[in-house]
Amino acid sequence: MIRIERLGPYTWRIPEDAKPGMRVPGIVYADEALMASIRRDQSLEQVANAAALPGIVKASLAMPDIHQGYGLPVGGVVATDVRDGVVSPGGIGYDINCGVRLRTGLGTDEIQSRIEPLVDALYAAIPTGVGSKGRVKLSGPEERAVTSKGARWAVEQGYGEAQDLLRIESHGQIEGADPDAVSKRAYERGRGQLGTLGSGNHFLEIQAVDAVYDQTVADALGLVPDQITVMIHTGSRGFGHQTCTDALQVMERVVRKYGIQLPDRQLACAPLDSPEAREYLGAMRAAANFAFANRQCLAHWTREVFMRVLGLSPSALGMALVYDVAHNIAKEEEHEVDGRKRRLLVHRKGATRAFPAGHPELLEAYRSIGQPVLIPGDMGRCSYVLVGSPGSMRETFGSTCHGAGRVMSRTAAVKAARGRSIREELLAKGIIARATGRDALEEEMSDAYKDVTNVVEVVHQAGLSKKVVKLRPLGVIKG
Repeated sequence: MIRIERLGPYTWRIPEDAKPGMRVPGIVYADEALMASIRRDQSLEQVANAAALPGIVKASLAMPDIHQGYGLPVGGVVATDVRDGVVSPGGIGYDINCGVRLRTGLGTDEIQSRIEPLVDALYAAIPTGVGSKGRVKLSGPEERAVTSKGARWAVEQGYGEAQDLLRIESHGQIEGADPDAVSKRAYERGRGQLGTLGSGNHFLEIQAVDAVYDQTVADALGLVPDQITVMIHTGSRGFGHQTCTDALQVMERVVRKYGIQLPDRQLACAPLDSPEAREYLGAMRAAANFAFANRQCLAHWTREVFMRVLGLSPSALGMALVYDVAHNIAKEEEHEVDGRKRRLLVHRKGATRAFPAGHPELLEAYRSIGQPVLIPGDMGRCSYVLVGSPGSMRETFGSTCHGAGRVMSRTAAVKAARGRSIREELLAKGIIARATGRDALEEEMSDAYKDVTNVVEVVHQAGLSKKVVKLRPLGVIKG
């Protein structure tokens, strides 16, 4: 077991001497109950391993939703100095820019009796499951345009409105994308997957605002009690997965080329001033743009389904975008470290930006309240909307959690669900669920996840982000 010390009610420290090769300590945000869960897998070991990355500054960080991943744990954050640091694909993840989008519109009283037909219509209209194919057919030049323009490409094709781009992280377009850095195999895998939900923990959920914790911020976000929201959680699909796979193969050779010593080969990396790093970052940004375009298309078709099922015009529906947030991404940012400002590459793997009010990189729409933080839970409990807090800039490079975090593998969840009907259990709670795949609901049942309320309470109390509203699920489609 990795040695870990408790610093406070919500903060733990892995000392710098806990493992050979560590350059900085590890800092974990969790309460006592969550830490007991975290100790059950190898995620703390992975936090310590990441502390050995060349150029890492301050600490290897972990959010309360942390669980074991590839290289860096899901819920991990590391920042490396752009002058002498590295980029590690394992510190970003396979599903590049897996993220969350939230739209809002009608009141529950207007659609309560129509939830089931809405869920059925969404399930019919939104391609779900492993290998699902979308209705967007791309030519070679169009594929490159998607990876360069992101959500802007989708809007130009009629999928949504230009005003959507004002409420998407980075306006839905990551600068520095390099379509030429993407492999032929990645284009092949992504071809036909634009506008698809995918499988695993990806979902589309109809929700209702259940509680308001900060009335002023909720009003600014357009969220009121008993209002309907739609949350979409998906990423870059096979395109991003292959981009990560390609990079890992290269990086395993690169560490030998540059003489980099690491405690875990899954953290294979390249110096930021190397051609290998530049190529990966260009491809990673291209995959991030693919994901932004993917969620933009899905949101457009969701809106069409609502209009068709409810018989409403666009103006009567009034389904506006609240925000679209990225995780599983690395971004070059300026942060204060040891009293001076430094340019850093911040790896967020299963973590979300949480910039506070007034931060110069915030979209104009949210500069006065802070960046919206969208935290999905599991399909049987609830989700949350938060905003960034000043503490995140002091402690976590402007980062917070991204979800509930698994406590069971998918195999273990299916085994634990034997003899139960997860669909019927959800229905008994008033939640209508549709899923592709024999075990899709069992793999994603509530028991397989930490309680997102506990996770959110930690980041709220630790001052990383603050609660705004709670959302309760009404209907969900999954892959």
